[in-house]
Amino acid sequence: MSETAQPVWSNLECFSRETSKPMMILIAGPYRSGTNDDSSLIKRNVQEMESYALPIFRAGHIPVLGEWLALPLVELAGSKQIGDQGFNEIFHPIATRLLEKCDGVLRVGGASAGADEMVRVGRSLGLNIYSALDEIPKAE
Repeated sequence: MSETAQPVWSNLECFSRETSKPMMILIAGPYRSGTNDDSSLIKRNVQEMESYALPIFRAGHIPVLGEWLALPLVELAGSKQIGDQGFNEIFHPIATRLLEKCDGVLRVGGASAGADEMVRVGRSLGLNIYSALDEIPKAE
C-alpha cells in the first residue's frame, strides 16, 4: 500500500458522522401508551419526544412532532377528551400527512402502536428511519 492510500476500514467510523442535506425529521414515540390517559404521564411522554428536537436542530435539521400540529387542531375541532371524534379525526391523520413532507423518522421511547404506524408509513414512503440520534448524519 502506498503512503497516500488508506485502508478501507479507516473510513468506517465516519459513517455516522457523514453529512447530508438538511432534513425534516418526525420524532415518533409514545403519546398515550402506558398512561391510562393520565394527562401528567402524557405530558411526560411529549417532553421525552421533545427532548430529541434540539439535538436534531443542532445537527442542522428541522425536528417536528405530530403533536405540535395535531393538538391545536384537536382543540379547534371541539375535542373534549382523548379518543373522542374530534381527537380521532385529526391526531394520527395529520401525522400521516406530515410524513409526506418529511425526509425521516426518529423512533424513540417504548411501545406505541401509533409511533410504530408512523415508522411503517415512513418506510412505505421511502423515508430514512432512525432509532438513535447518532444514526442521523449532520447536515451540510
